[in-house]
Amino acid sequence: MDIGLVLQTDPPARLLIDRMVRAEQAGFSHGWTFDSCVLWQEPFVIYSRILAETERITVGPMVTNPSTRTWEVTASLFATLNDMYGNRTVCGIGRGDSAMRVAGRSPATLARLSEAMHAIKELAEGRTAEVDGAEMHLPWVRPGASLPIWMGAYGPKALNLTGRQADGFILQLADPYLTEFMVKAVRAAAVEAGRDPDSLTICVAAPAYVTADDSPEALAHAREHCRWFGGMVGNHVADLVSHYGEHSDLVPEELTDYIKDRQGYDYSHHGRAGNPDTAFVPDGIVDRFCLIGSADVQRARLAELRSLGVDQFAVYAMHDAIEATIDAYGTDVIPHL
Repeated sequence: MDIGLVLQTDPPARLLIDRMVRAEQAGFSHGWTFDSCVLWQEPFVIYSRILAETERITVGPMVTNPSTRTWEVTASLFATLNDMYGNRTVCGIGRGDSAMRVAGRSPATLARLSEAMHAIKELAEGRTAEVDGAEMHLPWVRPGASLPIWMGAYGPKALNLTGRQADGFILQLADPYLTEFMVKAVRAAAVEAGRDPDSLTICVAAPAYVTADDSPEALAHAREHCRWFGGMVGNHVADLVSHYGEHSDLVPEELTDYIKDRQGYDYSHHGRAGNPDTAFVPDGIVDRFCLIGSADVQRARLAELRSLGVDQFAVYAMHDAIEATIDAYGTDVIPHL
């Protein structure tokens, strides 16, 4: 199982670059960032520095979207980085939550996302694609260029699209029951589309907080620093409830039940510990969605996720122990995987 690190592109960028270098030295395989250019700094500029100062780590957004940049621009960004540093990028993409809503726009439709995924991959790998009715080609892309497209999804239609088209699946929660449910849905869609279901890379992303022990005090502190994640996931769940209803066979109630007391969301606190809009998230959801506890507890959950077909666990590190978590994974988790 690969281990990735997910950070926000808060200034100073130098700190994020140093943390990604530290992560590579600890054995992390991937360095991810959020991509919401109003809330944080532009990630693609920072990717270039990360790649220049590392040797092996693969970088990419978790996740970009089809709307804040035109598709040829997104493809050119990835293709340029790959040309400079040798196919060390991956395009995580979704409909667009914070990036679109903070700017007063709606997330993209799945139809538009599908078209964008096709065009971005074709262009970044040197082929011709249609963008808004015009045929385009990046003539400078050299043979051998490669850009995996990994799609973030929760709902049944999005899971189906992931299985039919994407190279990988990003699931932003680490609950084994829901992971098994959604991985099965993605793989079933791949089989239905005539694809090899094992060819899709499965990436689970969630906060991990390695505590010194499993005392009630240590666990309570870690939960408070990871509770924001239940609120972020709740945005997507609220979309599913509004679309499919509160009790639908298409969406597990284990995913939808916990947002009943949700009272809206302020994106100025998005992805940050202490988010006041996440008080509705109970401890049980934090424990199910995140990895909280000693290194032994982390390894046990990762082993369970690996048994469900997960190829990578990406650590959301938005808390008060970022370096400590990187180091703990480097010494006590990654060597065991």
